[in-house]
Amino acid sequence: MKRGGRALKLFLGVAIVAFGLVRYFGSQEENPYTGRTQAISLSTEEEIAIGLQNAPIMADQHGGMHPDQQLQDFVAQVGKKLVDNTIAQETPYPYEFHLLRDPKTVNAFALPGGQIFITYALMERLETEDQLAGILGHEIGHVVGRHAAERIAQSELANTVATGAQVGADAGILASQLGQTVLLKNGRGDELESDDLGVKFMLEAGYDPEAMIAVMHILKAASGRQHVPEFQSSHPDPENRIQKIKEAIERYRGN
Repeated sequence: MKRGGRALKLFLGVAIVAFGLVRYFGSQEENPYTGRTQAISLSTEEEIAIGLQNAPIMADQHGGMHPDQQLQDFVAQVGKKLVDNTIAQETPYPYEFHLLRDPKTVNAFALPGGQIFITYALMERLETEDQLAGILGHEIGHVVGRHAAERIAQSELANTVATGAQVGADAGILASQLGQTVLLKNGRGDELESDDLGVKFMLEAGYDPEAMIAVMHILKAASGRQHVPEFQSSHPDPENRIQKIKEAIERYRGN
């Protein structure tokens, strides 16, 4: 390739990356509920719409909703108690709590905008209402923390950098891998922040936050032989989370 062509490609690649960086850092704002500065590219209305659009899809992937209406009502009741007694009630999200039929996958998750799910496989392992509150409080923390919207903005930046690298220097694969690494690291941070918020929400709603430690043991036991080392996972190791949870309990009880 002629020198002029290479220079043009490099210029275009740098311009694309610069555009992505300006857009990313220009979208930073302070989360009024956590006090943390985040890059957010979605409005709250868009977050809610994404959650509502994807909720049926996620439910279908886990066998649909659990047919026991009493259990559904119980999950919704615990979730509502957490929202009504915490800063979550001040957020613009219409929180909804769902029990999925899935009897095998031990999981709970939140979609942006307040759609929160727990599988029956996890639900049946719980022994107390406080443990359920620990799980739902953690997932509410993801919504309040706007973690999904933050990851979307990070993903957009990573994709833009990858595109710029491909145009400028055929280094798109490397850039994509770098972006994925950043996303994994932030995923672990999301989990720890949600644990911290979950402890706070449990105390404010009158639940025993020590139950969240029991939940960590349940998750670790459920992982069994398929346990993934923390450095390979988007979630922190349960033992690491337990220590952070204990620190949060001491800190919030001291306030």
